[in-house]
Amino acid sequence: MMEESFNKQDIDYWIKEYKNSKNEHIKEQLRKFIVIACTPLVKKISHGLARRNTDPIEDLIQVGSVGLLKAIDNYDLTQGSSFKTYATYLITGEIRHYLRDKSSMIRAPRELQELSYRVNQIIQKLTVELGEPPSDLEIAGMLQIPVQRVNEVTEVDRRKNTVSLDYIASSNNDSDQPLIERLVDSNYQEKIDRQEIKIILTDALEMLDEDLKKIVLMSYFKDMSQQEIADELGISQMQVSRKIKKALNELFNIIKNKEEMLK
Repeated sequence: MMEESFNKQDIDYWIKEYKNSKNEHIKEQLRKFIVIACTPLVKKISHGLARRNTDPIEDLIQVGSVGLLKAIDNYDLTQGSSFKTYATYLITGEIRHYLRDKSSMIRAPRELQELSYRVNQIIQKLTVELGEPPSDLEIAGMLQIPVQRVNEVTEVDRRKNTVSLDYIASSNNDSDQPLIERLVDSNYQEKIDRQEIKIILTDALEMLDEDLKKIVLMSYFKDMSQQEIADELGISQMQVSRKIKKALNELFNIIKNKEEMLK
């Protein structure tokens, strides 16, 4: 396919020419080349952010393309990071904003909200008894409901709890430094703005095991103390402390690995 025949060097050359050219006709042609060459990137990100196929992939690709156009217009040749890196963050950000706006307009029926409460109570109970989070099948068995209903609740909760990192507070456990700044080193922060860092961190959180993700959300999103988390989960404060440390280490490694892949 034509869109697969271009490499990073082609794109870097075109974006440089696009930024430096004073000829509007040439700029328009270069813009088209860049869009075609970056279409696989838009599709890859769109598929990665699709939620269990409930969001039409065509819609996400269209929204992601808007982010790509913004990247072409706003990219600064002197900023230090590659165009692919910059475009990735803007494409991802555009799609995530779309998904969050869409999610905020959807209110779960009261029946589903009540079921969500029951499911979460069972999850906490079984996690203590089993030593690990229960499967959807185990939850369904305890509540005597179809597994599909548990899946519906899980999806609603996941959408509802998509982390709005604007509200993540500073940790009151080990440091007053915000979570974003604890995980991303200063050199990397110079290359991308805070909104892009939030996008990276949101993606990284989704890659954590559910138990670690839950503790991070409790600590940084709900601003709960380690003892409050321990009481709610039925574990010791020391275990909570170790899990927070493990989660932060994993998040840091995920972010650094993504940084290396995008260079």
